[in-house]
Amino acid sequence: MKNKLIALINGVVFVTTVALSGSLSAAEYSGIDVAKSKIAFTSKLMGSKLSGSFGKFSGKISFNSDEPEKSKANLVIDLASFNAGGEELQEEAKGKDWFNTKVFPTANFVADSVKVVSPNNLEIRGSLAMKGKAVPLVISAKYQIQGKQAVFDASFLLLRLDFGLGSGNWSDTSAVANEVPVTVHLVLNQK
Repeated sequence: MKNKLIALINGVVFVTTVALSGSLSAAEYSGIDVAKSKIAFTSKLMGSKLSGSFGKFSGKISFNSDEPEKSKANLVIDLASFNAGGEELQEEAKGKDWFNTKVFPTANFVADSVKVVSPNNLEIRGSLAMKGKAVPLVISAKYQIQGKQAVFDASFLLLRLDFGLGSGNWSDTSAVANEVPVTVHLVLNQK
């Protein structure tokens, strides 16, 4: 009887250990480390390369490296934090012809689906809303787990005219390119 009780206890301990080890290895990441994260872009303005970034953004993200396809993301970008060129260009970008930040202060990306395309490589499909228009977007992303952080490097091509960015004289794509490559370096902290 004593041996059966010891065997039963050992069995329960073994099953519990196996069950817990599976859940312990599945780390969840959610908090954005904004000091280490960056949203950057490049464009062509009058034939010259223009590089810039958005200094303020936030969001709700849920990522589990064992089940990346169940990830959720809702990223909010403060459009007034546009930083490129000089002060005059930054003020122009906030105006009605561009971001119109008084009426549309933020852009919002919401992920609809995440597909694993190869180890540590994801295809993220979602919608980017800006200036009252929502456009489907496909983002290629690579990620690495570094200690207690998940580090993502992603890129996509934004077509500025899809959002009405650059109206009037600025709609001429020989003056300002329609294609705007965007890169996102996102660092998430473990829950």
